[in-house]
Amino acid sequence: MSSGFQLVDVEGWEWDLQSVYSAYMGYFQARNIAWWERSWGQLFSSFEEFLNFGWPVVVVTDVWTNRAHIVTRTTSIGAFLKMIKTRQVYGDVLPTADNMLRIRPFETQQRPLRTVNDWNSYRKLHATLPSAVLAALKIRVRSGEPKAIKELWEKRDHTFLAIDFEWSERNNSSCLEFGYSALRCGFLNTLGIWPPEPDVNYRKGHFVVAEYIDKVHNKRTPTVPWEYAWGDTQVIPKAKLPEIIQAIISSLSSPDSETTPNTLILVAHGVSGDLERLHEMKIKLPNNTMIIDTSTFERQLFNTGLRSHVTMSGSNGQIRQQGSTLSLGNLLRTLNVDIQCALHNSGNDAFLALLALQLLLDPTGVPMPVPMKKTRHVAFSGSRSSSYEGTPSAYGASNAAPMVTVYPGASRLLPPTSPGTPGPHTPTHHSQSLPSRTRKLEDSMHRMNLR
Repeated sequence: MSSGFQLVDVEGWEWDLQSVYSAYMGYFQARNIAWWERSWGQLFSSFEEFLNFGWPVVVVTDVWTNRAHIVTRTTSIGAFLKMIKTRQVYGDVLPTADNMLRIRPFETQQRPLRTVNDWNSYRKLHATLPSAVLAALKIRVRSGEPKAIKELWEKRDHTFLAIDFEWSERNNSSCLEFGYSALRCGFLNTLGIWPPEPDVNYRKGHFVVAEYIDKVHNKRTPTVPWEYAWGDTQVIPKAKLPEIIQAIISSLSSPDSETTPNTLILVAHGVSGDLERLHEMKIKLPNNTMIIDTSTFERQLFNTGLRSHVTMSGSNGQIRQQGSTLSLGNLLRTLNVDIQCALHNSGNDAFLALLALQLLLDPTGVPMPVPMKKTRHVAFSGSRSSSYEGTPSAYGASNAAPMVTVYPGASRLLPPTSPGTPGPHTPTHHSQSLPSRTRKLEDSMHRMNLR
């Protein structure tokens, strides 16, 4: 197989090479042509002999099926037929067969040109087809192609990991919060649990960086680190954040591969900034990981007419234009989600991005999640502490806030306590009755078993 480094445009490369041979064998059969008696008959005695012509080919994937093919072009088929004509004894001329497999290439960039002239060279090139499929699939999913993303969901064997960072407006590398929500479809499908129930079946977490708690405040888009609505906020040292994120990814991903998609699919709403934070922290994603941007996916659904009923671009009543992108809040409103928690909290945003994806793909039978309403309970194991001045709770009651856990090494303290509630140095575990604490423990254990 001749390789070299020549690149060619994919336009005109549209005929599956093996189907060309198959089409002519069908042509001979349909017309009772005794090809084995012809002077050129040796070229059709096997596919291997057919390849001896020396076919220029490229590898592409079909725009609809996402299957990879070794394709040649019309001019090469014409050259093959011309060569046969020079060997003719009986005077008949082979036409272009009418049942060759025509491919519409998904790729638009130039592709490496190869020349296949024997079975060994064809076999080696054929072995690269799975990697071509994977490369094209990653592009399809990243660009929000509805068909590709829906097929991934319907397999029920992937893990969808939604992430979100909140960072400083003055310094993008200063990460203030990290949140994630994960949906292990393969695990749930094995247990016979479908569709997933967000409240119970999403594994989720929220982390606040201790060094920035009372030092960095965004003005353009204020952050609300203490308004996490789906579990416990954990305060951690800045140095530990990359390690924690890497561990989360490692716990949900399968081995890297050049030919097989990873079970892990990364999800975010406006994913470019989140990917930059991962890169800055030197967090490794497997190369075969696919990435879904829910904003891009929804926009593609709208552009292709699959969400044509969404005529407004937001709460301001403006008519939505083709190609416009919805914010996470507006997207949730178009899905009739009653947003009962604060946005721009990384834990909440990650949870809601995963919920939005599930509702866009298959809204049937999905119960709407309800934010947790808990009595303030502060648990910490760090020796240093300071006060935190925050915003009122989003839950309506002054004494309602998520639990906050401070890990050793964290240098900042905790959400404010309202008058009449225990302070950070006041034991709080006696303030609840034993049955109440028992019920909460049992509920927590049940939820953990299903994540």
